[in-house]
Parts: sequence; structure tokens; C-alpha cells
Amino acid sequence: MEYQIQTRFIKANSLTFEVNTCGNGDRLALCLHGFPEHAFSWRYQLPLLAELGYTAWAPNMRGYAGSSRPSRKSDYGIEHLTQDVAGLIDASGLRSSLLIGHDWGGVLAWIFALQKLRPLDRLIVMNIPHPKLFLQRLYRWPQILKSWYVFMFQLPWFPEFVMGSRGARMIGEAFRATAVDKSRFPEDVLQVYRRNALLPGALTAMINYYRANWGIRRGGLFAEQRQAIESVLETPTLLIWGEEDIALGKHLTYGTEKLVKDFTLRYLPGVSHWVQQEAPETVNAMIEAWLTGKEVPSAGSSLPKPR
Repeated sequence: MEYQIQTRFIKANSLTFEVNTCGNGDRLALCLHGFPEHAFSWRYQLPLLAELGYTAWAPNMRGYAGSSRPSRKSDYGIEHLTQDVAGLIDASGLRSSLLIGHDWGGVLAWIFALQKLRPLDRLIVMNIPHPKLFLQRLYRWPQILKSWYVFMFQLPWFPEFVMGSRGARMIGEAFRATAVDKSRFPEDVLQVYRRNALLPGALTAMINYYRANWGIRRGGLFAEQRQAIESVLETPTLLIWGEEDIALGKHLTYGTEKLVKDFTLRYLPGVSHWVQQEAPETVNAMIEAWLTGKEVPSAGSSLPKPR
């Protein structure tokens, strides 16, 4: 059966979210994208999740694309973003939830699960470390060098000017220049992300995720979630990690098994930060095996083509 991706507008947490949807199962799979992405980044995973019996939703997060774009920097604090996730789960009305996150979406997925804001059956995170390990290692060498852009984003107006110039060329380069398999990011794919960034107010909203949550805000990153991130996560969790991530070092994953009761980790050598788009065959095979109780294959196994 062919599962088609459609777009809906869904009200949640007093906002409106543009959501790519696929399937009509009685379980929700909620896929959260990162920076500077779009719901489009889950185009390979949504049909797979639908085939596995889920109603798969990939929302454009607040500030992105056709979703609501609050104007204040403080509107992008983690406490508001996680309530968006709760609101979307509530709006689905489905009996159970699988939460999947990449990059910023992964940050929210970890925090949401650790805070137990809603019951989750399972959690899948891609290329973002457990918040406790991130906090411990963010300001240490070599990670502090890799995270230079976080500090640049604290500046007013300048990041928007640089990233929006020449038709948001830098947004496209964020993908193509850092990907290992550049064929996965042809011009038509890059244009989706460039158009997204050039929408009025979009770049400021996207960068406000960093401005609202880093620095000295209320005591620093994860200040309001410190108690939750110290706890052992009970939700079964799969962490998928592209090893050629230029922004986040593989060392950030070391020790995660001590922080998650039921934990599976798979590395993808020769794959960049954009793991679910650059290696969809591998990622989908890992997701399908893990969700169906089979042995999760390692990278390099015989894998099917993306659906």
C-alpha cells in the first residue's frame, strides 16, 4: 500500500501547526525536526511509520514555515516548546505515542520524556545527546569549538542578515557543505529549506530557539529542567548517531547507557548530522527493527531502499 504525505493545520497549545501527516493508525508517531529544517526532513520516515500502523505527524515547529510564529524571544523557551509537543499529542486523540526527534527536535524529545509530560511508549533520538551529558560537556574541549555558532546566534540581527543574504544561500550550505553524501541534498531539496528561512520573521524565530535557551537565561541551559535530567529515563529509547557530525562530537553519547534504563545505540560511520535524510535506508531499517522487536541492524548491514 502506498502511503501519501498530506498537510494539515492543527491547533495545539493556543497555536496553529502546519503538520505533514501520513497513515491513520491508532498510535501516534510524532516527529520533531531541528534547525534549520522543516517537516520535510521526515519525508522518508513518515510512510514507514504509517506502514507500521502509526498515524505519523511531522509538525513544522513553532516559528517554522506555516506554523504560528510568536514574536517574543521568550516565546521560544524550552518550557513553551515542550508544551507544544504535549498539545500536539493531546490533539491527536490517539491511544499511545512514539516520540522521534532530531537536532533541536531531539532536545525537546529528551526533555519531554524526562519530564514525563505525557505518557510515551517509546523514544527515538537522532544526533543529539542526553541533556545531562550535553550540559556536562558542552563547554569543554573539543565540543566548545564545535559549538561556535551557538554563541554567534546570541548577537542581535547579525545572524539573520548573514543567513538570509543571497537568497538564504547559507541555509542551503548548512546541509550540502556538511553532508558526506551530497547527492542527498540536490537543489530542489535545498530550496525547501531556503524558502522556509526567507519567510517574514522566520529566521529570527528559528534563531530565537538558541537565544531563549542559552547563555545566562534563568541560570543557563536546562536550568528549569535540571531535576528531570538527573533522573534515569524509563522510556525505551533508541539513539541513532551519524559519526561525521561536525557540530556534535560522538563523545557526547558516551555514558548514555547509564542514564536510560532500556537503551539501544547505533552509530552510522560516514554519515553526517543530517542522518535521517542522508542515510534513510539505514535509519528506516533500524527504526523498523526496533519497533517490531527485532535485532537492530548495524550500519553496513543489508538494508532495503527507502519507501
